[in-house]
Amino acid sequence: MDSRLPAHVEIAGLIRSVNAEGGFATVLAKGERDAGTILILTMDSARNGQLWERMPLPDGSRSYQVAKHQIPDKKEEFEEYLRRRQQQDSDCWIVELDVPNPERFIAGAPG
Repeated sequence: MDSRLPAHVEIAGLIRSVNAEGGFATVLAKGERDAGTILILTMDSARNGQLWERMPLPDGSRSYQVAKHQIPDKKEEFEEYLRRRQQQDSDCWIVELDVPNPERFIAGAPG
């Protein structure tokens, strides 16, 4: 049995947590309701974009890791990466969090 929360439940909790702290969170792309891959785009005042994805670790567990950093003067490259990633996996969710210190929300995300 898989102990992972359904994607839509994990995302709803993440959005509520960010909003409760005065941040902004929104779903940019909806994926498969229960088992879709979750990509988390973090921003701090619309700057310093990072894309997080749950990756397998050597011990068999899974944890969110930064998959891509936004280079300030190459925003179009980052946006193109997001488009390609979504085309590769039509079941993936993309959730944007715009809040100071967004890592605090991801560190507690279920793995």
